[in-house]
Amino acid sequence: MTLSYSAIITVDAKDKTKAIFDSVNTDNEFYPENPVKTEIKFNEKISISVESKHLPHLRANLNSTLRLIQVSYDSIESVKI
Repeated sequence: MTLSYSAIITVDAKDKTKAIFDSVNTDNEFYPENPVKTEIKFNEKISISVESKHLPHLRANLNSTLRLIQVSYDSIESVKI
C-alpha cells in the first residue's frame, strides 16, 4: 500500500498577490523534475496544491514555496511599489 500526502495553501496578499504569483509560479514552471506534484493557480488569491508519496518531500516543497512567497512580498514592500 502506498500512501499519498497532499496539502492546499491559499495566500492573499491584497494588491501584491498577482506580482507574488508571477514570481513564484515562474520558479515552479522551470522545475519539471520536481518529485512533488505542485500546482500554483491565481484567481484573486494564490492557491498552492501539492501532492507527494513522501511526506518529507511535501514538507520541503511547501517550505520552499512559502519562503519564496515571503521573500517576494518582502521585496515588494521594501521598494513600496
